Amino acid sequence: MVEATWERAAGHARARRSIADRDDVLGPLFLLPAVVYIIALVAIPFLLAIGFSFSDVTVGDPSFDWVGWDNYRAMVGDQVFWRSLKNTLIFTSVSMALVVVLAKALAMILVADFHGKWFVRFLVLLPWTTPVSLAAIAWLWMLDSVFSPIDWVLRWAGAIESNTFWLGKPNLAMASVIAVHTWRIVPLAAVIIMAGLVAIPDEINDAAAIDGAGFWRKLWEVTLPLTLPIIAVAALFGAILTFTDMAVVFVLTRGGPTHATEVLASWAFRKGVEGGDLAQGAAVALFLFPLLLASAIAILRAVRRMEVM
Repeated sequence: MVEATWERAAGHARARRSIADRDDVLGPLFLLPAVVYIIALVAIPFLLAIGFSFSDVTVGDPSFDWVGWDNYRAMVGDQVFWRSLKNTLIFTSVSMALVVVLAKALAMILVADFHGKWFVRFLVLLPWTTPVSLAAIAWLWMLDSVFSPIDWVLRWAGAIESNTFWLGKPNLAMASVIAVHTWRIVPLAAVIIMAGLVAIPDEINDAAAIDGAGFWRKLWEVTLPLTLPIIAVAALFGAILTFTDMAVVFVLTRGGPTHATEVLASWAFRKGVEGGDLAQGAAVALFLFPLLLASAIAILRAVRRMEVM
């Protein structure tokens, strides 16, 4: 009986080892959670949004009645939609330009060897790890027209005479939203770029030093060419997060003043959730898909050309 038990245990052990050694089994098994996540939280909502956009579904009347392209025609005829599209393009392009420049500079500082660099890295990551709603509320206080500490510092320095309506004037409101969003995304982009900087072989840096390359020559002829693909990847992640982000806009300005900071993501939320028109909200939200797809294709093609060069 002992021998039979031992043989059964040995058989189970061999079976476990055989499964562990089979890549054709382990690969799909490890991918299964990701597939379930994508299907449950991406594919199904995406298909529902497509269906809703061709219907007249509302919060008060969930019955599905086919209306064809009516929601898209109404969307194209809405002036707020076109303003939201323009704001989205401005918000994304300016934010990404600032993110790439600041993240590159920050990454070069973080890879340098100095005392306390681990604590500095921890502080740099705080904006990204802080919940976006909490961070936006903190910025809402700092940009308040009455209690803003930023205004207090500027008045103390003699830069301004009275408080500034950061979120009450269209241009200042857009600039404030872009600044806060850039503050959030820069740490993530800096970490991605930092990984690319660390991957540069020491032999290349040593050869540049032997050739007498200074900081700027090394930056333009060595560091930038070798890190351009990883910078493009960081820009892609940032663009996706920026196109689909509405938290900063919603908390700070709710799209105001007079839709000056309204973006497609926030307008879709206001139409579909606050307004109760799920069909119109779905149509606006789906318009983000071709924008994201075009941006991703352009960036990935640029990365491919960089790798070939």
